[in-house]
Amino acid sequence: MGKVVFRCVECNEKATELHRDYSNGILKITICESCQKPVDKYIEYDPVIILIDAILCKTQAFRHILFNTTLNIHWKLCVFCLLCEAYLRWSLLQGSEQSSDPADIIRYTKEWDFYGMFGLAALELAAFCGGVLWFLWVTVGVLRGGEPELGLLLRALLLSCYGKILLIPAVIWEHDYSPLCLGLIKLFVLTSNSQAIRVILNSSRRLSLMAVCMGLLSETCVAQALERLPRNIQDVLTFE
Repeated sequence: MGKVVFRCVECNEKATELHRDYSNGILKITICESCQKPVDKYIEYDPVIILIDAILCKTQAFRHILFNTTLNIHWKLCVFCLLCEAYLRWSLLQGSEQSSDPADIIRYTKEWDFYGMFGLAALELAAFCGGVLWFLWVTVGVLRGGEPELGLLLRALLLSCYGKILLIPAVIWEHDYSPLCLGLIKLFVLTSNSQAIRVILNSSRRLSLMAVCMGLLSETCVAQALERLPRNIQDVLTFE
C-alpha cells in the first residue's frame, strides 16, 4: 500500500505526514520543506474555526478539508442539500395554492410533489457537475495534457455545495424566499464551487470561474428543457 500523501495548506506542496508522534504523547507539527511553515496548522484548530474559515472561502481551509482529512460525507451532504432545495421548491409550489382555511390538508397530502421536486433538483445538480467535469476534462486533460482527478473534483464540488444548508433558516422562520435571498445563497454556493476547483487543480481563478460558468450554463439548459416538456410528461415528473 502506498504512502498517504498530504498537502501543505500554505504552498500546496506534497508531504508525507502532518505531525510526528514522539514518546509520552508529544506531537510535533511537520514543517513544510518548501515554505518552511507548518504543513497543516488546522490540525490544532477547533472544528468551528475551520468551518468559519471554510465559509470565508480561505484556500488553506479548503486544502485542509479536501486533502488532509478523511471526510467522506459528500454523498450524505449532497442528499441533504437536495432535500433542502426540494423542500424550498415544494413550499413555493404549495404557497401558490394555499387556501384561507387553516385546516387545509391539501398541503400535507401532496407529498408526491415533493418527490418530483427532489428529482428535478437532482437532475439540475447532475447537469451542473457534469458540465464542470466535462469542461475541466477538455481544458486540463485534452488541451493541456494533464490528468484531472475527476473523482476528487466531484467530491470537492459536492462538499462545496454546503451553502445550500442556508435554506434551512429561511424554511424554519418562514421567510418569504425573496429573490435577493435566494440569489445570495446561489452566489455563495458558486463561489465555494470555484474555490474548491482552484484548490484541487491549483489553477488560476479564471479557469475555475469558467468551469463554474459552464456548469451553470448546463444546469440552466436542463432546467429550461424540463420547463418546456409537454404538459403531460411534466405532470408525471412533478406528480401534479
